Amino acid sequence: MELDWFMLRRPSDPAPVLVRRFAQLLVGLFLYGMGIALIVRGELGVAPWDVLTQGIAKQTGLNFGLITVITSGIVLLLWIPIRQKPGFGTLMNALLVGPFADLGLWLIPPGLDLWVRALLLPAGIVVLAVATGLYIGAHFGPGPRDGLMTGLHRVTGWRIWIVRTGIEVVVLAAGWLLGGNVGIGTLAFALLIGPLCGYTIPLFAIRRSGRMRADRVPARRARARARTGAVPVVE
Repeated sequence: MELDWFMLRRPSDPAPVLVRRFAQLLVGLFLYGMGIALIVRGELGVAPWDVLTQGIAKQTGLNFGLITVITSGIVLLLWIPIRQKPGFGTLMNALLVGPFADLGLWLIPPGLDLWVRALLLPAGIVVLAVATGLYIGAHFGPGPRDGLMTGLHRVTGWRIWIVRTGIEVVVLAAGWLLGGNVGIGTLAFALLIGPLCGYTIPLFAIRRSGRMRADRVPARRARARARTGAVPVVE
């Protein structure tokens, strides 16, 4: 999957649409940090990348948000050899999700009663799904981790689910060995986030009149590759 995120950033949108895109991006990234905080404070297991963040925090003493930013930076460096192109939203994701997660962790105290934590877990997963739909629907580029996944899919030709599963298994194992929190919440996240994002991404996708022709090009390429037996492009 090769996404021309620089094309998506061209200022071809009317001012109201561009303002909405920026607002939706920022709201989405804010909610993404809050969703992470809700799941972490649920203390029932977290998403694979957050297991790694927790493990590194446990070993280094650095705070959760700072490690999230550093990890995002390292992941972006991995984009270089696979020639994946970042967008404005990619950079904002790398810089803002960590601080927003720290804010959420500051607002929500640890050690809550079990019944409260049992509510925080599904709430966090839903918030994360909504946040994903918002920031992806703003059309400013993928997050660092999503871009790594799609870039490896494009370079290797492996199915997208194989690439994602492989990355998350490695990340999860490393985080668990470092002391990250693996539990039922990790499984719940793995099972629910995909179907939920499948609903929220089209729901919050902003229609852009200036992109109609460009939107048709990937679809035509996908159909052509399917006819020739090439690896299909994941839009």
